[in-house]
Amino acid sequence: QVQVVESGGGSVQAGGSLTLSCTASGSIFSLVAMGWYRQAPGNERELVASTNQGGATDYADSVKGRFTISKGDAQNTVYLQMSSLKTEDTAVYYCNARGYDGSRRIFDSWGQGTRITVSS
Repeated sequence: QVQVVESGGGSVQAGGSLTLSCTASGSIFSLVAMGWYRQAPGNERELVASTNQGGATDYADSVKGRFTISKGDAQNTVYLQMSSLKTEDTAVYYCNARGYDGSRRIFDSWGQGTRITVSS
């Protein structure tokens, strides 16, 4: 099994910054991609940012120029640096990891989510 654990959520005022971290652990043969998603009340879960094995990144238009996804030095760790936060960034943020486990089976694992509240 593959476990995904996020940390770093909290409350911040508009214009502030936060950094989220995510680590995937367990029986991982190959990690294909990791990404951050968010879900605000009443909304569907949406992609915020992702990075793949080759280092390519993808961002939602709403966060381009404000958020940065990066890989950590530690294996299977990614960060989401968020700056110039807006009230509309308020949501529960989820980390996702996809790849092949030790049995060469595809996995698609989610963290438990971390809440971010941006106040005006």
